[in-house]
Formats: sequence, structure tokens, C-alpha cells
Amino acid sequence: MSIQVKELAFVFHPVTDVARARKFYEGLLGLKVSLQVEFSPGQWWLEYDLAGQALAVTNAGPPGSKPQASVFLEVADLDAALAAVRTAGAVVTQDLVDFPVCRMFVVQDPDGNQIGLHQRKAKS
Repeated sequence: MSIQVKELAFVFHPVTDVARARKFYEGLLGLKVSLQVEFSPGQWWLEYDLAGQALAVTNAGPPGSKPQASVFLEVADLDAALAAVRTAGAVVTQDLVDFPVCRMFVVQDPDGNQIGLHQRKAKS
């Protein structure tokens, strides 16, 4: 069973200082924020639209986690993708997470790189 990848969902970069990151991405690079969510006080997720693709930066993550840059791929059927990954015996490093606008999980490639599989929810 193969997974149907539709497009690049977003590229993710962890940051330690959101104000410093915003100065770089918005001030120096001139990018515009297309989405910003404060998960908890001081814990931000920011997305910048780059010609229809998203660059996401965040300082939010599980306590003690060591996030790394990764790419997230938009798939046609996230549940089928998760089943295929598990059937193949690939390592799931972040189990399925459900957000108001999307669902995603993270799998590890053979070299230890994190690849996110992502599905946007239908707009209501």
C-alpha cells in the first residue's frame, strides 16, 4: 500500500526566541504572517505564506523534547497513511495529533529524519 502525497504542506523550523525569529523572518526577509496561534503563554506557532506554501516556526513543543527542522507532506487520507506506515514497520515519532484545522503525525525515515504527514480538515 502506498501513500498518496498531494503536495508540500509546510516546512517546519523550531526556534528558541519568537521575538528574535519574527525580527528575522518579518523584518529582514519581509515575510508576512499568515497564521499565528499562541498555544499557551509565550508558546507560539507562526506560519509565513511563501507562494502558497507555508514556512512554520514555533517555540512550542513537549517538555524535554529536542525539535528538529522537518518537512510536512499533505496526504489524501491520513488514516490510510498511518495504517501504511505501521504496516511497513516504520517508526512513528509523534502519534496522531488533532488540531482545529488539521491532523498530523510524524514518521522517521531510515536516516532518522522526521517527515510529517498532514491532512487539512474540510472548511466548514
